[in-house]
Amino acid sequence: MVGLEIEIPCAFDPFADAKQSGGGGTKEYVHIRIQQRNGKKSLTTVQGLPKELSYERILKTLKKDFCCNGNVVQDKELGKVIQLQGDQRKNVQNFLVNQNLLKKDQIKIHGF
Repeated sequence: MVGLEIEIPCAFDPFADAKQSGGGGTKEYVHIRIQQRNGKKSLTTVQGLPKELSYERILKTLKKDFCCNGNVVQDKELGKVIQLQGDQRKNVQNFLVNQNLLKKDQIKIHGF
């Protein structure tokens, strides 16, 4: 007889990879978010960069490459946060990956 392999469907567990790695929240992500200001104006924030990186040098390069203004804000809960004018989410992600500062799977993009 012919051996048939039958796969039984089961429910998808979104936390399966967290259970295998030994607990949730162990992986540090860099979060890139967009905040709507007034009208068409928006603000891009980057938080969770490694502490050993120079935020000021990264900001200077981002401002020069994307032709926008920005600053580094010290937050009590979040630590240092980079703020940029406009929607720069994809640009920041591509910059961080191309400069070998982070891997693509370490970056989470939030927003509409």
